Amino acid sequence: ETQTNPRTCMMSRPKILLLGDSLTQLGFGEGGWASRIADAYQRRADVINRGMAGYNTRWFLSYAEKSDVWKQENVELVVLFFGANDASDKELNPRHHIPIPEFKENLGLMISKAKAAYGKDVAIVLMCTSPVVHAQRIQFQIKRYGDKATGELERNMVLSQKYADAAKDVAVQTGTPYVHHWNLMQQEEEEDWESFFYDGLHYTPKGNKFVATALLREIAKSYPKLQVRPCPHTGHWGNSGSQCEALLRDGP
Repeated sequence: ETQTNPRTCMMSRPKILLLGDSLTQLGFGEGGWASRIADAYQRRADVINRGMAGYNTRWFLSYAEKSDVWKQENVELVVLFFGANDASDKELNPRHHIPIPEFKENLGLMISKAKAAYGKDVAIVLMCTSPVVHAQRIQFQIKRYGDKATGELERNMVLSQKYADAAKDVAVQTGTPYVHHWNLMQQEEEEDWESFFYDGLHYTPKGNKFVATALLREIAKSYPKLQVRPCPHTGHWGNSGSQCEALLRDGP
């Protein structure tokens, strides 16, 4: 008789919960960063994507109370990735703009709710928002609005840095591991960081790969028991040669 992992039922498989805006929702696209995380945890954990395009932290908190965000089972890791919409210019995009004090309060509330729903020891990683490519945003405006394009940036480097740093502050204050994409991307030496974006805000395949790699690196650093080590011979994440201390593979 073949011996199998007790966690063979899909209902009992551990989960990784991704919460965010369009940068997370689109992360399940081809080559997306969320898809890459799902690949790394194949046969070990199901990745649940609750990215909501266009949402800021205020809207997401409201959505979360009416949905299944805090009602999942066996959640081992929660990833929070907000700021792209919250950091909109107050005058140019008041609909999405969230003041920094409220933004920080909302992130702190999400961390508290995650611990209340999934246990005080649940692994959490807070991802800080990315930089913005000004020239690409202008071209996006022209392509979308034509002669009505204003040339004014509703999202920009100054605001994105402030909100990335605000997220870092929340992470430090709550003792939550974080990934500061605004800094890390611009420190990248092998690639031009602007090539990580196609419209100045959303990721190209290169950008998605960078985000996934940075997140996996932080998981390995802060939650080593959740790190998946690929098979040293094949490089595959889910075969018998791969290892993860806390998450066993399903099946023989």
